[in-house]
Formats: sequence, C-alpha cells, structure tokens
Amino acid sequence: MENNIMDGIFGLCVGDALGVPAEFKSREELMADPVVDMRSYGSHRQPAGTWSDDTSLTLCLIDSLAQGLDYNDIMIKFLSWLETGAYSPFGDAFDVGNGTEEAIMRFKHGTPALDCGGTAGSNNGNGSLMRILPMLYYLQSIYGKDLTKHVDAMNILHNVSALTHAHKRSFIGCGIYISVAAMITDSDSLQSGIEQGIGKAFDYYSAHHEFTRQLQYFKRLREEGFGSLNVDEIKSTGYVVDTLEAALWCLLNTKSYKDCVLLAVNLGRDTDTVAAVAGSLAGLYYGYDSIPREWLSAIQKKEYIESLCNQLEQSLIAN
Repeated sequence: MENNIMDGIFGLCVGDALGVPAEFKSREELMADPVVDMRSYGSHRQPAGTWSDDTSLTLCLIDSLAQGLDYNDIMIKFLSWLETGAYSPFGDAFDVGNGTEEAIMRFKHGTPALDCGGTAGSNNGNGSLMRILPMLYYLQSIYGKDLTKHVDAMNILHNVSALTHAHKRSFIGCGIYISVAAMITDSDSLQSGIEQGIGKAFDYYSAHHEFTRQLQYFKRLREEGFGSLNVDEIKSTGYVVDTLEAALWCLLNTKSYKDCVLLAVNLGRDTDTVAAVAGSLAGLYYGYDSIPREWLSAIQKKEYIESLCNQLEQSLIAN
C-alpha cells in the first residue's frame, strides 16, 4: 500500500473526537475558550476521546471493503450503525445527519442501495465526504496512485458517495478530497501536493461535461491566494463545499498535525467533521507518529479501530 491506512484513519478519528465536544459552538465562543486538548462532555455529553458519525460510517466502509466492494453490504452496515449503534464507541449512533439518515431509511424500506442518496441541491451536506477516505486505499490497490486517470475508479467513488449523497456537487467534493489525499503522501511539499491533487481533479471533471456546471462551486480552491484568505472568509458549516475549503485551508496554514486539527476545531460550527477531514489529510501527510500520543491514548475503542484497519490492509495485500 502506498498509504498506511492507520495514518489517515486515525488522523480522521482523532480530529473527529477533538471536535465532538465543541460542535455547534460559534467561532467567537471558541476564540474566548479555544480547544487545546481532548475535552469531556460538551455539546454531546460524551467522555473524552468519543468519536461520532464521521468515524463510525468510515469504519462501516472499512469493514465492508475488507470483503470486497459491495454497495448493498455497505448500506447494511450503515443501517446496523443507525439502528443498533454498531461501529460506535458506546453502542449509540448520535449526531446523525439528516441526509444520511433519510438515505439509510430508504434502503431499509426497499430502495436499491445506489438509489438511496438525495439528488437535490439541498442534499449537499458533508455526509459522504466525511466517510469516503477508505476508498482511497481500496481504489489505489486496483488502479494505482492517480485515480483521476481512470473513469471506472471515479465512477466507483461517486457510487459510494451516492449511497447517501447523490448530487454531482457531492461527487466532486469527494473526488477533489481523494485526489488531494492521493497526491500529498509523496509530494515535495504539502502545498504542491494539495495544488496537484486539486488540479488533477479539476482536469477530470472539466473533461466530463456532466460535471462542469457543478465544478464552479469549487472554483475558489484554484484561485491564487486561497491559502492566504483571512479566517473570516472561511466557513466551517456542514455544506460540502465549506467543509472541504475549511479543511484544505487549515492544512495550508499550519505545519503539523496537531496545529491543523486544532485550527479546524476552533473554526467552530461543524467542528467534528471539518477536523475529521482536515485530520485525515494531515495524518496522511505527517504520519501516524505525528498525532499526539495522549490524544491517541484517549480514543475510545482504539484497539477495535486498529483491528479494522489491519483487516482492510491484509485484504488489500492479499488481493
């Protein structure tokens, strides 16, 4: 594997857990009382190190991919999470996004897996973006490093998004994110890797006319000086474009995993998902060992997450 699965997945999980107690807090509130470490309770009244739907749905995907690609099985695991709390720290699915819940319930009531995701413009929350990272490992094991060279790989990526979020804007958000993830791991610099990943994704979507209208929503990522934008120009909401912009902006404005995820959390609002997306990329770039040990030791059911990562890695090596 070109990317160590633990780097990205624990990068995501730790960012998620840091953000859970601060979710919904305003930027002004967090400026007055910034998150600097793992906190207990807070917004969702959970113990320190508790991860949310971002990590749970990512683990569902990891567990399913270890047996191969099966869209129906992924949705079965999503349903198990929603109804029984499987893949959660304490057997309770909390902080469930509306679009994700609606899609899973459509599946429960008989809608085919690939028809479950919302297709309206209002269905562009970050619910597929936050869980799509395992597709990087699975698809690279088949197609190699640069997934944007392969239409089949991109179609599979879009299909996995479509399980809950089937609008083309969400597809593009996932595509840019995974393209950046693929490019930063062996790039000379973080900035060049991000620029390369964004550029390759834009080239792909520009060449496929069904995406060109939606691509304009991401144009700020390609503008010169994006990383130099003032924090007041960065939104940290649950909208897929805002989440992706905020995560990449945090990467471009920090020089370590720790600083990146803390910056992401302290932007406020959708703290867990912005930090999860930023943290996954920071984990890929800086490596597992860059994540503070005290944060890793605080993660609930850490050994369980490790075991799922190891299962996926062994499966991909075997195939």
